[in-house]
Amino acid sequence: MKKLTYFGQLLKFRLSTTVVFSAVVGYLLGIDTFILSEFIILIIGGFLVTGSANAFNQIIEKDTDKLMDRTMSRPLPKGNLSLVEAIVFSSLMAILGLYCLYLLNPQSSFFGLLSILLYVLSYTPLKRISTISIFVGAIPGAIPFLLGWVAATDDFGIAAGTLFAIQFFWQFPHFIAIAWVLDEDYKKAGLKMLFGNEKATYPAIISIVTSICMTIISVAPFFWGFTVLNLSVFAFIPVLFLGLWFTYKSYLLYKNTDDNTARQLMIASFIYLPSMQIIYVLDKFIF
Repeated sequence: MKKLTYFGQLLKFRLSTTVVFSAVVGYLLGIDTFILSEFIILIIGGFLVTGSANAFNQIIEKDTDKLMDRTMSRPLPKGNLSLVEAIVFSSLMAILGLYCLYLLNPQSSFFGLLSILLYVLSYTPLKRISTISIFVGAIPGAIPFLLGWVAATDDFGIAAGTLFAIQFFWQFPHFIAIAWVLDEDYKKAGLKMLFGNEKATYPAIISIVTSICMTIISVAPFFWGFTVLNLSVFAFIPVLFLGLWFTYKSYLLYKNTDDNTARQLMIASFIYLPSMQIIYVLDKFIF
């Protein structure tokens, strides 16, 4: 029973569930007809692919994790799982997850594989070298929203790109807030996660700019009218409000440059994304 708990920690169960939520929203926005079997396959496939990427990340960072208070109790640093067990478990999850996504359509499986490769082979090793890792990591981090749409439509066009762009830009203030709060812990392990490598106005400015980009893109479907992804005025107003509120939180970090404000921005990032996504779904099926 304890082994199951350790495997659950390895795949980061809560984080994987949160990521799958974005894929589910993307799927619901893309469908014409709800098909339960497809929906279940997407959830299983998305969860396994995300879990495998998280597990491979912990395999690569097992020595680094020993150095940080936040991660030293993970299964590999503590010796609760062997390296062989972790590799076999991660590989099986990746294979099964990609197969599930392939059952939906090959494009979905491709984006699933791309997210694993970018997260594990680019983002993870780059964290020790440069803050460019945040940019790289934002790509696989934004794929789930896109992947859900592609799973439903088998189409990668302007609508899928819009969903990707929203979540891509959202990750910068999200990452910045986390890196700010955990700056000392990251530095113990030699990880470069905060732009400029110091708690100053520079990362806050990046947070403001990307929040503005995210807000503009999130309301853009209201003005299009020529794509399958649309927003009514009833969704436009709250989505715009959420974006402006989130941008204001970024501005406060620029103004105050302190840990408490960074923590508030981090909390705001957890509120913004699912709230915006739920509004999108409600708008499609109600308005």
